[in-house]
Amino acid sequence: MLEVREIRKAFGNQEVLSGISFSIEKGDVAVILGPSGSGKTTLLRCLEFFEQADSGEVLFDDIDVDLRNVTKEQIKAIRQKTAFVFQNYNLFNNKTALENVLEGLVIGRKIPKKEAEAIAKEALDKVGLSDKYAYYPSQLSGGQQQRVGIARAIALSPEIIFFDEPTSALDPELIGEVLATMKKIAKEGTTMLVVTHEMSFAQDVANKIIFMDGGSIVEEGTPRQIFTEPKEERTRQFLKRMLPEYTYYI
Repeated sequence: MLEVREIRKAFGNQEVLSGISFSIEKGDVAVILGPSGSGKTTLLRCLEFFEQADSGEVLFDDIDVDLRNVTKEQIKAIRQKTAFVFQNYNLFNNKTALENVLEGLVIGRKIPKKEAEAIAKEALDKVGLSDKYAYYPSQLSGGQQQRVGIARAIALSPEIIFFDEPTSALDPELIGEVLATMKKIAKEGTTMLVVTHEMSFAQDVANKIIFMDGGSIVEEGTPRQIFTEPKEERTRQFLKRMLPEYTYYI
């Protein structure tokens, strides 16, 4: 469904992505783990074209894109198939929860407003916000705002949703409600590529783990392989730091 080949990206003299390649199948929940500065967010931003990669190739269904020479038409075609959930919600403060979800449907997808409103309400219902249609972001908790962001993404019926550390801006007590929402839509078969530090989500929900460090993929595999039988010492070091109780058995 999605194949990424040799993506490279540098900021000035610093190479942030050093030839990243992987693939995702329909229905996968793939989690990207790694220390801060390993290039995880930059990778997602390049896949959604918020940043332009220096080189590489993306194959999405029947769309084949040379990232060095990508066109506006190709970007639009891929964005029709994707949605993005941001770290800091990225909601319009002057619009209600319902209006925030409507925006992408009416403006981005040109769906008639009446039809779009029904889709938006269904998406908000799905994330547990059926009583918050008329609330503005300032009237919502951080967890509720992020769930509006998730509703905005699923309302677009994308083929894949990119999540960029969706719980990193939340107070600890609010993280659970967002993760529960993500687990729910994962169980419904939504294809997801998730950058996160939430180890429990990676272990319990993902079917594929990609571990990055220094702009490269160090190791990838199933949660069982990565968490119980990692091949690379760098992976073991990371897990020991993130999971104090972690013990690797040969």
